[in-house]
Amino acid sequence: MLDLPSLVPIIMALSLCLSILLFHGLTGVPPVPSSAAEIADVIELLRNANLPKRAIIYELGSGWGSMAIALARAFPDAEIRGVEISPVPYLFSKLRMRRFENVTIRWGNFFNQDIGDADAVTCYLMIKPMRKVSSFLDHMLKDGTAVVSLTFWFRDRQVEASREGPGLRGGAALYHWPARKV
Repeated sequence: MLDLPSLVPIIMALSLCLSILLFHGLTGVPPVPSSAAEIADVIELLRNANLPKRAIIYELGSGWGSMAIALARAFPDAEIRGVEISPVPYLFSKLRMRRFENVTIRWGNFFNQDIGDADAVTCYLMIKPMRKVSSFLDHMLKDGTAVVSLTFWFRDRQVEASREGPGLRGGAALYHWPARKV
């Protein structure tokens, strides 16, 4: 029989799992980290996007923080701003970001954030929210803002450059907003 001290870690683990499942159900997007190769593709596309030296780069759905860390290292003069709605990945990434002065992670729905000052935006979401994200970017971004989508592209928009991943690895697509509709 389990005693109360033994139950606490089990209850905590179950609570964390339930939280992740709940927010996956609400958003339709699981908190899946990007692979090193996928991150490298995003960084390469952004390096070729003519960003200003002190760029402001948003990561919509920053999850566990892997992309934000890589962006902070690749663009040390840039300001990286991640937004994550799921509390468990958000708290995990906040802990990971403590040593990065150029990274801020916000908790909340990125659709409720003002990202109008962005020089670049990255996202690794799912097919379901991409149409809504496209509309959100139409209303928020200034002309010429670089947008890189990983794996799930904006199907109704003209891709400017891409990097294809082999096998199950997703590709990355670069757009300059407002991306032309196809």
